[in-house]
Amino acid sequence: MTTLNLLCLPYSGASAMVYSRWRRKLPAWLQVRPVELPGRGARLGETPFTDMQALARQLAGEQRLAAGAPYALLGHSLGALVAFELAHELQALGCPPPVALFACGTAAPTRREDYDGANWREPKSDAELLAELRKLGGTPEEVLANEELMSLTLPVVRADFLLCGRYAYRQRAPLRCPLHVLGGQSDRANAEQLQAWGNETQGPFSLDMFPGGHFFIHEHEDRVLAMLSATLEPLRLSA
Repeated sequence: MTTLNLLCLPYSGASAMVYSRWRRKLPAWLQVRPVELPGRGARLGETPFTDMQALARQLAGEQRLAAGAPYALLGHSLGALVAFELAHELQALGCPPPVALFACGTAAPTRREDYDGANWREPKSDAELLAELRKLGGTPEEVLANEELMSLTLPVVRADFLLCGRYAYRQRAPLRCPLHVLGGQSDRANAEQLQAWGNETQGPFSLDMFPGGHFFIHEHEDRVLAMLSATLEPLRLSA
């Protein structure tokens, strides 16, 4: 059986293990490989990055061997930007391109005006971060109210918002892989911002919209996973 690695990049404040339950729902040929970022999960003791290019370069060095086997990249929200930059860094290292890149729940790299904005280029207070997490949804109120847990989580969230706020798009040769964008119908990224992802690849492009807000990937998990499987199965066979 030809297997395919699905390297999953987490969203702001989350451990990559948010994707671990997908292993039970996806076919055996699709191997979910959560990519942990410094400052969380098994890498809790490491300093979180606030520079996207530096983060992508480090991850590319770490994932270089894994990228020798057929693989796809997936990221949600912040993770979509990280996955995009990781794909470019792997390309610069001469690694085979991913069979596909899935960018979920965020505007294209060139269309982030009024999206993350200048307001997030400087560190925010705990209160401001908590307010933003409540606005995004997806985090239970009992978690947000847990001071001990938040004391561990908010420094990572603060660094993640700086990653987005200070992100600067760099003009490079387009990627060569298919690029599939998933969006939530009630999320903040509009259709034009999502469609602009299509300019970032020479390969095929698609946009699929799902009901729900920013965390549609969890609210409609089965539909998202069915789409991933259907998209990747023919690519797995050709790889």
